[in-house]
Amino acid sequence: MRVNRGVQVGLGIVCMFMIANLQFGWTAFVDPLVKSLGQPLAAIQVSFTIFVLVETWLVPFEATLADRFGPRLTVVSGGIFAALGWVVNGQFHTLAGLYTGAVLAGIGAGLVYGTVVPNAVKWFARNRGLAVGFTVAGFGAGAAITVSPLISMIERSGPFVTFTTFGLLQGTVIIICGLFLVSPPQTETVEMRRSVRVLQGPRETNVGETLQSPVFWVMYVIFTLVAAGGLMAVAQIAPIASAFHIAKAPIHVAFWIAPALVLTLQLNNIVGGISRPLLGWISDYAGREKTLAVAFFVEGIGVWAFGVYGHTPIPFVLLAALVFFAWGEIYSIFPSLVRDHFGQRYAATNYGAMYTAKGVGSLLVPISGLITAATGSWSAVLLLVGGMNILAAILTIGVLWPLRLREAGRAAAPEAIARTSSPVPSLKTRIE
Repeated sequence: MRVNRGVQVGLGIVCMFMIANLQFGWTAFVDPLVKSLGQPLAAIQVSFTIFVLVETWLVPFEATLADRFGPRLTVVSGGIFAALGWVVNGQFHTLAGLYTGAVLAGIGAGLVYGTVVPNAVKWFARNRGLAVGFTVAGFGAGAAITVSPLISMIERSGPFVTFTTFGLLQGTVIIICGLFLVSPPQTETVEMRRSVRVLQGPRETNVGETLQSPVFWVMYVIFTLVAAGGLMAVAQIAPIASAFHIAKAPIHVAFWIAPALVLTLQLNNIVGGISRPLLGWISDYAGREKTLAVAFFVEGIGVWAFGVYGHTPIPFVLLAALVFFAWGEIYSIFPSLVRDHFGQRYAATNYGAMYTAKGVGSLLVPISGLITAATGSWSAVLLLVGGMNILAAILTIGVLWPLRLREAGRAAAPEAIARTSSPVPSLKTRIE
């Protein structure tokens, strides 16, 4: 049976739409939950922290299931857990219920994310970055599409009915899409290898071998640096706008007027959604490391300029958009980079291990609050974030790229003897 790769990636994008609210839609529930449960804000927000940690740190184990049993079982299971998470939130009106729901929803989101992203890299070879870019863009786009009905139902029916209704709806869509997912090729074909323009590792490595590779750990450090810096910006953009005294400053856009902070948040979602497939596509042709290094450098300069020139409304909005544009590519290019270097068979498991760097980065976010409290301004934090991105750019070109060349070449040498008559192109012809 011939499988349409585009349909498979499209199903994955729909699944990402359906888990987006588990993370991005949460903020709409916070104030209503504080009022309904009579609990302090900090206690309510513990639920979100639990969700993020479970969603991030269980992905390596969930991705292993995807590699072993295929995408159908893991995505359908993810839909069940995602539905259960919000149904539990809706039916048990206690903090314990919220925390339990967060665990279940985190498992569900991890099962879906940890399956459909590696699925995209497995189905596509030449346009791997583009396919992954569209897939991860769905994670934010889903929340943008459904945020209006979500908020309307919360206002009309309250948070608990909304949790139950949306939980069942989102979970059902994920389950239906999951039933039509097909396992991608588990090994790379000669045709797939020939079509790729960027450097490819010459052998499949399981997660144990991957964790022994210096390449993996350099990637991990770079991912952590950029993820931490970006998460600091995501978490603190509203307080920074307030500190700059421009959060409510009106900005005229054609016949529409919007507060600076609102316009910033909307534009950030738009440019973040654009950057993932665009920079992923560029990396398919220009090379992963080159694209990453340029994006990191642009983000570093953008963060510095944001701190210096972002004290008036229009520069604030535009420079924040530049920073968010350059940040989103880690979620589209790194899955492709991991697949490129460590192979097809264990792509889900290997990227699951890499994805934990986002969790490490999130643990560094509170440092920004401590620095601001100690210095009395955001300048030091923004300089730190900019410096982290510049360091990541230097590591990408100066360390990661030479390491990949050396490790791939060393591993390819003994295999070349046994493949003298093979039609597979040499390592040299596969370097961009």
